Amino acid sequence: MPRPPASRANTSPFSRGNFRRRYDELEARRAELVTRLGMLGVNGQQHPGYKRALKLLNDTFRKVGLTQRLAVLQAAAWLIDVLEQVTMVL
Repeated sequence: MPRPPASRANTSPFSRGNFRRRYDELEARRAELVTRLGMLGVNGQQHPGYKRALKLLNDTFRKVGLTQRLAVLQAAAWLIDVLEQVTMVL
C-alpha cells in the first residue's frame, strides 16, 4: 500500500527553523568571502585563482545542496587565503 505524501503540517517547526538558520549562516559566510575576494585589488584579480574562487562562491555554491555548501565555502576560503598571500608578495 503506497504511503501518503508528507505535508508541511507534519514537519516540525524546529526542523524548518534549523534549516533556515543554517541556510542564513552559509549565505552570511559566502558574503564575507565575496567581500574578501573583492578586496584583493587588481593584482589579485589578474591571478587565475581569482576566477576559480569567484566560480566557487557563485556557480558551484548555488548548484550544490545545503550539506555540500560548507565544503565549497571552505575550499573558497582556502583559495582566497592563498591569493591574499600571493598578492602580498607581489
